[in-house]
Amino acid sequence: MINYSTFQIWLVIALVGAGTFFMRYSFLGAIGNRPMPPWLLRILRYTAVSVLPALAAPLVLWPDAANGQPDPARLAAACATVVAGVMTRSALAAILAGAAMLSLGLYLS
Repeated sequence: MINYSTFQIWLVIALVGAGTFFMRYSFLGAIGNRPMPPWLLRILRYTAVSVLPALAAPLVLWPDAANGQPDPARLAAACATVVAGVMTRSALAAILAGAAMLSLGLYLS
């Protein structure tokens, strides 16, 4: 295990924050005030929707709670979330369905 000093940790946080800021600023500063084509605007609308599945997929497929092995309760919860989201087109209904299925699956296992 590597021990970092407090200064090193804050230095890494500051550098990562600056890198993230300048990466986003370079994109938004370059084309932020110019009109964008409709196809690009349509693609950009799906960015927020794609972030949540990208964050949740590793937690479903390789959960730490199951030592990195796929868990039927989490897979069922992911399926319930997707089905509820597609059928109702409501994020709240999808979240509640997934939470209920995960609770039920963990209770039964």
